[in-house]
Amino acid sequence: MIPGFTLRPIALEDNASMARIIRDALTELGANKPGTVFYDDSTDHLFELFQAQERAAYWVAEKDGMVVGGAGIYPTDGLPATTCELVKMYLSPAVRGLGLGHNMIDHCLQEAKAIGFTQVYLETMPELKQAVKVYEKFGFSYLQGPMGNSGHNGCDIWMLKTL
Repeated sequence: MIPGFTLRPIALEDNASMARIIRDALTELGANKPGTVFYDDSTDHLFELFQAQERAAYWVAEKDGMVVGGAGIYPTDGLPATTCELVKMYLSPAVRGLGLGHNMIDHCLQEAKAIGFTQVYLETMPELKQAVKVYEKFGFSYLQGPMGNSGHNGCDIWMLKTL
């Protein structure tokens, strides 16, 4: 982890901070559209969502006691049992470009492998072009269509990585 930052499992009191970070980022990037996590009720209840699902995990990054981002893995409905989804990977603007997102994705991939997943799937949008570049560097390959049933029909980039 980058000095000055900590990564820890999400806690109940992190829900409001992460919902704000996610919605602010989508608004900033012009991706606050229907069919995305912007309108997903679970965005306000991430702790509960991840606690209720086996083989799911979500981590938040902190700097100086403030939540500045988060990312998780989730066995999305309809995915093969050996595939999880990289989900809700968002950072506050002030910490972007420092390598924190790279650290968080790397952590998620390592944890997914440790849990027993052999592939990681993700959905994103062209508006999140910086994130897409990072996913490409991690070796995610483009798919022709979605996998599973995430409920996010506003995403039109689908990618998969074998661990």
